[in-house]
Amino acid sequence: MTIKIGFVVAEFNRDITYQMEILGVEHAKFLGAEVTEKIYVPGAYDMPLAIKKLLENKDIDAVVTIGCVIEGDTGHDEVVVAQVTRKMTDLSLEYGKPVTLGISGPGMTRMQAMDRMDYAKRAVEAAVKLIQRV
Repeated sequence: MTIKIGFVVAEFNRDITYQMEILGVEHAKFLGAEVTEKIYVPGAYDMPLAIKKLLENKDIDAVVTIGCVIEGDTGHDEVVVAQVTRKMTDLSLEYGKPVTLGISGPGMTRMQAMDRMDYAKRAVEAAVKLIQRV
């Protein structure tokens, strides 16, 4: 049985999330999983509704989030990531399916974000392992 994964990808900082998305898809193939659906949202904060839509799909085994939240002049990045990750956990528990964190940040510069593009691969790997073990 092939593990079917849905991606929710933030378009904010798209130069980085595009590369993260490609790494995630390639890693899924490497692990024998398939990315069967993708939903693009404006930013990480906008992910929960798209995550829920994918979790409602019986053909999706897990959802991987891909985003990049770079530090600004305010604490906005911390608020965004805290709210999104809380809701991701809630949705995962509600639907009984993995929702994994491929969002880099908060508190990082653009250079640090580029160094952390492998977060997408880690999120895919976590999704596959959770499906196999839980």
